[in-house]
Amino acid sequence: METMWLGGAEWFAVLRIGLGLWWLESWRHKDKKTWFAGGGISWAAGIANEHRWPFVRHGFDLVVKPRPKLMAYVVAYAELALGLGLIFGFLTPVALVGGLLLNLIYFVLMIHDWAEQGQNLMMALISAAGLFAVCWQRWSVDDALGLFS
Repeated sequence: METMWLGGAEWFAVLRIGLGLWWLESWRHKDKKTWFAGGGISWAAGIANEHRWPFVRHGFDLVVKPRPKLMAYVVAYAELALGLGLIFGFLTPVALVGGLLLNLIYFVLMIHDWAEQGQNLMMALISAAGLFAVCWQRWSVDDALGLFS
């Protein structure tokens, strides 16, 4: 691939870093006090409780509802870890798959509200493209350490 300034590997590195910044912003903009007090999980519980698919309600009740504080920390710090991992290109394939899974979980939870899906769709698309394009080939700790080559 020939472009004006960068090659294909560099452009995919730009996408990877941009996606990392997006995850970092998802973490940064959360009101941590409210989020860790259960605000985010309470909101998700309301969505899950009225979900049209019984397996979503059951899964939420089984996994998330009994441990809301832990799940609030898991979600928030997963976003932080994904952001940092993608920005620095450290364990990039793991971060891309983890981010794709978080986006897919959100898709399933919010299946009835397509207005909420734009950001997650774009993040999932960039994750998949980055994974298949091996976006850790340039400007990454993975490349510097020879990981995943």
